[in-house]
Amino acid sequence: MGRPYAVKGRKKKRKLDDGGAPPPGPRVAAKEAEELPPPQPEPGGGGGGGEGDEEKGKEEEDEAAAEVADGLPVVPRPVDGKRRPGAIFVLERACLEVGKVGKTMQILNSDDHANYLRKQNRNPADYRPDIIHQALLAIFDSPLTKAGRLQAVYVRTEKGVLFEIKPHVRMPRTFKRFCGLMSQLLQKLSITAVGKREKLLNVIKNPVTRYLPVGARKIGLSYSAEKSVNLFDYVAKSSDDEPLVFVVGAMAHGKIDKEYSDDYIQICNYPLSAACCLNRICSALEQKWKIQ
Repeated sequence: MGRPYAVKGRKKKRKLDDGGAPPPGPRVAAKEAEELPPPQPEPGGGGGGGEGDEEKGKEEEDEAAAEVADGLPVVPRPVDGKRRPGAIFVLERACLEVGKVGKTMQILNSDDHANYLRKQNRNPADYRPDIIHQALLAIFDSPLTKAGRLQAVYVRTEKGVLFEIKPHVRMPRTFKRFCGLMSQLLQKLSITAVGKREKLLNVIKNPVTRYLPVGARKIGLSYSAEKSVNLFDYVAKSSDDEPLVFVVGAMAHGKIDKEYSDDYIQICNYPLSAACCLNRICSALEQKWKIQ
């Protein structure tokens, strides 16, 4: 008796299926899937994931301005109505040169492009973009910058290209992303903020002196300078009425040109890297201006 009832039930179900609208089966699901936009791959490669992967992807996009074209992230600016003195840094002779390696334009460096550079009859030891990366991190990671006392940063490359970096930029933490950002800057001549038209990095015309404040004291630092000073005492004696401009070399070998420096000083009995030199400068200014 149970079997005819089961057959009858199946017939009734089949009749309902034939008369009504078809349920959302595999065909409908496939059609809906085709209308959805394809998932965007993460900057670091690999497949999709859950919410944690999406958040990680957003953080990577924020740091990789070269891999995403929507701009560079910024850090919140401290709100202070008082007009306080700030520091300006000029980083000279930075090794940032773009070359076509394979099918892509890249910042040349001695680790990844040694064979390419040798074929071009160039010395790989001269291609050290990691020096300017470390130098910029030393500036932008300092309490001086976080307290809002960084006024401007200018970088001039070995080829003579001059560009400005705004004080509230969040610099890429990894060397690979930094090189991607610099490659984009040197090709497009500017990098804008995320969701805005403000130019955070911008290639400008030489010389750098046209952008420095009137009456600024330009201080060149070099191990080969004849005048040796205690940097903390030197900075402490300076007047807050005259802006301080520190000119530091960002190259592996050689020294900066002191043609536009008002003072040319040595701050250590040993050669220092650009990052170490900038750390000392920031520490001296933080002590002078009581930045904890």
